[in-house]
Parts: sequence; structure tokens; C-alpha cells
Amino acid sequence: EAILQAVVRTGMQAEPWSEERPGEGQGRPLALRARTALTALSAFLILGAFTFHATTGAGWLGALGWLKTEGADTPALVRSLYGLATLAAAWFILPKAWLSVRRLRPDMNLLMTLAVFGAMSIGEWLEAATVAFLFAVSLALEAWSLGRARRAVQSLLKLSPDVVHLFSACCDGCSETRDVPPAQVPVGARFQVRPGERVPLDGHVCEGEGEVNEAPITGESLPVAKTAGAVLYAGSINGNSTLVGESTHPASDTVLARIIRMVGEAQHRRAPAEQWVDRFARIYTPVVMGLALSVFLLPPVLGWGTWSEWFYRALVLLVIACPCALVISTPVSIVSGLASAARHGVLIKGGAFLEAPAHLKAIAFDKTGTLTRGTLKVSEVIPMAGVPESAVLQLALSLETQTDHPVARAILIHAQAQGCTPLPVRDFEILPGKGARGRMGEQAVWVGSPRWAAEQGFHSPALEAHIQRASETGATVILLGTRTEVMGLITLADEVRPEGSETLAKLRRAGLHLVMLTGDHAGAAQRVAKELDIEEVQAELLPAQKVKAVEVLVATYGSVAMVGDGVNDAPAMARATLGIAMGAAGSDAAIETADIALMSDDLTRLPWLVGHAKRTLRTIQQNIAFSLGVKALFILLTLTGHASLWSAIAADMGTSLLVVFNGLRLLKR
Repeated sequence: EAILQAVVRTGMQAEPWSEERPGEGQGRPLALRARTALTALSAFLILGAFTFHATTGAGWLGALGWLKTEGADTPALVRSLYGLATLAAAWFILPKAWLSVRRLRPDMNLLMTLAVFGAMSIGEWLEAATVAFLFAVSLALEAWSLGRARRAVQSLLKLSPDVVHLFSACCDGCSETRDVPPAQVPVGARFQVRPGERVPLDGHVCEGEGEVNEAPITGESLPVAKTAGAVLYAGSINGNSTLVGESTHPASDTVLARIIRMVGEAQHRRAPAEQWVDRFARIYTPVVMGLALSVFLLPPVLGWGTWSEWFYRALVLLVIACPCALVISTPVSIVSGLASAARHGVLIKGGAFLEAPAHLKAIAFDKTGTLTRGTLKVSEVIPMAGVPESAVLQLALSLETQTDHPVARAILIHAQAQGCTPLPVRDFEILPGKGARGRMGEQAVWVGSPRWAAEQGFHSPALEAHIQRASETGATVILLGTRTEVMGLITLADEVRPEGSETLAKLRRAGLHLVMLTGDHAGAAQRVAKELDIEEVQAELLPAQKVKAVEVLVATYGSVAMVGDGVNDAPAMARATLGIAMGAAGSDAAIETADIALMSDDLTRLPWLVGHAKRTLRTIQQNIAFSLGVKALFILLTLTGHASLWSAIAADMGTSLLVVFNGLRLLKR
């Protein structure tokens, strides 16, 4: 309560944080409605006072102040109505202006308050009320624009359904579903996802098969096939089949919940442009007040005009110099940029990291899981001893069907694609670190590493040449044979991402230097680098050596990003200017480690990210330049006597509107 009251004394309002629905409390909507109501009341009073003044002898031009008659004065009732209109419009401005006086830190609220009271002091009641009203409208529009950008972020909250169809046991041993809030579902509970519904919790599929649209979480545009054991993300959309899932995280710790928390926190991490605007405004505002005082005092003292004339120009200067548009332009652009990125499956942890990709000069990539898929794929089948390739594949399939090793899975996929079917194997035995063996019919067969083959006495120049050639490329080699001969070899390699070449080409065209830093075998690294046209490769690096390599890149290029999986590459990512995690939706640690997390395993998000950062920075620069340009123009017009309070406030509000809408365009990118 003490904190809430302290905030109220600053002229603002606060509300308790809600973990379940952050930013959706009642304080902000109520404050906005109150501001809107008082602004509308101000407009009504101004219209009433003006109409009464015009119809009681002053006439329309007289009420506007454009036609002055000798001895004419504004009636007391009209002054009272204008005064009430000014008070209604300035209700939320006056406390902030008083706070700036107490803290000796003049701001735009103080500038506007001085202009309004100054206009009243010289009898310009209509202008005083209108200036206060238009300033209130401008602030309301700014609040609306920031609210709209934040609502785009808060729309993520709607991705998670309000109920879970939870399975519970019945007294007769069967089970039924009952609807409960996600927060009440424990880890390990089974739940049902019906066709067309959103997945309520993170988990994995227990029963059912179908496709799920994961675009809201990962940005992946195509539906993802789901079978038993597949991962489910809260907020993704089920297709046309019913799935049964088992929860693996509580509702407060799903990928979606972490995204929402991160985006919420990101809004409070200020970008360099925001920090620059704040520093500039702290210097700019006192300078403007000093300039306005000089405009009021110096010309009359030097005999260049009347005191009232230059006092009016000083008031106009205070209004036009108010840095409203400058102050609001950057936050609107930053929040809009963060919201747009989140919708594209790119989680950015603050305005500073939103700007950073626009300044990058080099990007360092980990290999496994980043430039490659991180899974083995059969690259070549080499038959020997006159055996056909199909026989080699069938033997490998028959033996590897018995195990779940990554090599076995790769061979299984390749053999099935070639139309092979396994033969029965008996007496199957796995020899850890070596291979496996068994019997097909009466014949003993085996599959294993080149070292194990050598231990069994299989040597030949041709065999050694094949193994040597495959090893130089970093490929994994397995041999197959019988008790008397080697029937063939199968080489497997980590599959390069199909979108890799085009993506890296776009980054090169953007002027970025690309480097591969990997702990993998030099041959494997060179093979991938050649396929992706990466010139600089450093292989067989330990984590500490990766950090040193990144330090050298930072010293050489200045601004460097490290792209990795967010766990093994965490030290190098932390040392880089910018850490980017690939496929963060599948890794709890990746979201926590990186400055930017690409929620899907999609490299094409990198060029989009660089382009998005440049668009955001360009928008901020446009807004700052336009705001300052308009201010400079109207200051000159004011000093030469060609600007009025009307034109000053119209220009100020118009500039604010233009920069706000320019910033909101980023929501559509």
C-alpha cells in the first residue's frame, strides 16, 4: 500500500503484478478511461464556453480572439468555463509538473503547464484551454498506441486455453475427462486434446496420431506430424484427430509461459536509442526553458518589441519545444518490434537486443544442430566382394532393427526408403563400443566399427582406402560382414540443413562475415563448410577455445553474434556481442541462455531478424529526425513571429501522431 501511494504522489498509478495474467490488471484500463472522460469533459466545456461567448455579443471572431474591440473583456462565466476545461484536461498533467519542480528536473509536463498558465495570465483563455485539451488528447493517443503495442504482446496469453480435459479414474476402473484450470494440473497427468483445440500444456503424445500447428510457438508454417512420444507445446493447435498427452511441465513453466515472461521483461530493458532520447530530453528541456526566458526578456530590453508580444512568443516556444513526439516515438517502435518478432517465433529479450542485429559485422555458427540437423543420414553404401548394394542394406537393416542407436535409426530410414525389408535374426547380441552380431539362418553376421573389424582380422588395402577416404570427410563408417568376409561399408554424416545455403547467402549479401566454430572433427567441419560456402572454419575446439575464438572475432569486427544451441555454446554466446539460440522451443536452457531465441529450427529466421532489426532502427531514426526537424522549424517561425499557440500545439500533436503510427507499422512486418 505504501508503494502504491508513493507512485500516486508522482501522478501515475500502479497495480499489483499478476503472474497468471501480467499486465491485465484493472489499474491501466481505469486510468485510461478516466483520462478519456476528463478529456471529453474538457472538450465539452470549451465548446460550451466558446458558444456562450460568441452568442452573447462577442461574435464568432471575437470569441476566437481574432477580432478585438476596445474595452472588450472575456465574461467571468466564460473564464470560469475555460478554467474548468483547462483543469479537466490538465488533471493528470499537473501532479507530474509539480513533481518535476520538486525534483528540479523540468520535463514536458512542466513546459506545457507553464505555457497554459502563461496564456491565462495574458487573457488568452480559449488558447490556454485548447492547449491543455490538445496536449491531453496527445497524451491519450500516446497511451493508446503503447497499449496497442503491448496488447499485441499480451495476445500471446490468449494462445493458452482456460481449461484442460484431464483424465481421472472412475470407481469402476475406467477413466473419464473433467475440465480443470491448467494451473491445477500436476506434472505427469494425462489430458485429452480434441480436434481443432489448442494444446493446454507442454507434454508428449501418449495416444493418437495427427498433425499440430506449432506456428504460434515456433513460427513453423507447416503442420508438424505427431505420433506417440512426440513433443507437444502449450498454445499449438491440434488438427483433425484426438490426441492424448502427458504433461511434462506445470502451466507456469511451459515454453509459452516462459515466452510471455521474457517478452514482458524485455519491455523494461531499454534500448540504446531509448537511453539516448532520455539523456537528450534531460538536457533539452532545461535549455528550452532558458531559451524561452531569453526570448521573453532580451528583445523588450533591447527595444525590439513589447513585453506582451515577446511573452506570447515565449509561450509558443514552450509549447512547440515540448518533446512529446521525441519521447514517445522510441518506446512505441521498440514494443512494436518486440511484439512482431514474438509473432514470427523470434524471442528477443529487450530493446538493446532488438537493435543489436542491425549493427552486426560477423556471425559465428556452431555446426552440429545449427548448420546441420544434428542427426545422422546415410551418405553412401559401398558393397564389396561382389555383393549387391541391396544385400548390404538388407543385412544392415536386419541387424540394426534390433537396436535404437542413432546409427541404427539412420540406416532404418534409408533402407526403408529403398524398399528393403528385414530378415529374421536370432541369437542377437550387442557389444558396447564395438557393434552387434547374430545369425541369419545358419550364417553368422555382424555389423560394427572399423576398429572392431580390424580386431577380427579383416584387413585389405581396398578396405583401408575406403575407410580413410570416409574418415577424411568426418563421416561415421560402419562395416558389415560374415565370419569369413566384409560384405560392405556404410558411411553416415550429419545432414546439412536444406535451407542453409540460401540463408547464409542472404547474410553474406547483407555484408556479414560468416565463421564456423565447432568441436567436431576437422574433416566433418570442412565438408559442411564447403557445402555452405563458409570460408573461415575453426574445428576441434573445446568450449574455452570457442570463447577465445569469439574474443578474437569481437576484437576484429566489433559486433559479433554467436549462434548455437544455447547449452554447450553458452560460454561463447555469453562472450559474443549477441547470443542467438537455435530451436529454443526444445530446450529449457536455451531460452534462459541466449539474448535472442529462435523458437524453431529454422535458419531462415536469421536474415529476417537482421532485416527486422534494421527496419526497427530505421523507424526510430526517422521518428527522431522528423520530431527534431519539426521542432527546429517551428522554433524559427516562433522567433520571427509567424507561429501561434494554435499552430504550435497542432504541430506538436500532429508530429506525435505521425511518429506513433510510423512505429506501429512494425506490428505488420
